[in-house]
Amino acid sequence: MRIEVKDHNPQWIEEFNSESEKLRNNIGEVIVKIHHIGSTSVSGLKAKPIIDIMLEVTDLISLDNKRTHFENMKYEVMGEMGIPRRRYYRKGGDNRTHQIHAFASGDSHLVRHLAFRDYLRSHKEIADEYGKLKAEIALLANNDIERYCDLKDAFIKHHEALALTWYKRLND
Repeated sequence: MRIEVKDHNPQWIEEFNSESEKLRNNIGEVIVKIHHIGSTSVSGLKAKPIIDIMLEVTDLISLDNKRTHFENMKYEVMGEMGIPRRRYYRKGGDNRTHQIHAFASGDSHLVRHLAFRDYLRSHKEIADEYGKLKAEIALLANNDIERYCDLKDAFIKHHEALALTWYKRLND
């Protein structure tokens, strides 16, 4: 997989909206809410041009029964893919365009993703630091996605912990 970190593109929001509509039309009754997450959801943040979508669903068994719907939409169905209670789907193969993380309503992973996203949206200096880091490590990783993820892991864990505290304070 080629790792390319680009300047923020406002078109990413339109791509998210378009894909959300397709998901509602094909998976609809299982979906509680569709969230745009990841770096493409944060205005001004550099990102790999892959639209990260988080589905909040009624339950995972009902979602699993929609496998054919996802496949018809050209998604690979990947199961948990290393995160318990998640369903992961990706589109585009080595030239990935979209990825979906799905969790049942109430799952702690939903809050974790939303907190990190909203924290970056509200803390421009941290988002800028993160974008700069991603651009640097994309070069160091030499198209090795595991290495790329490993190199940004400490930053994410540190700021995710801060984000969760900040987010809970805002929502209490």
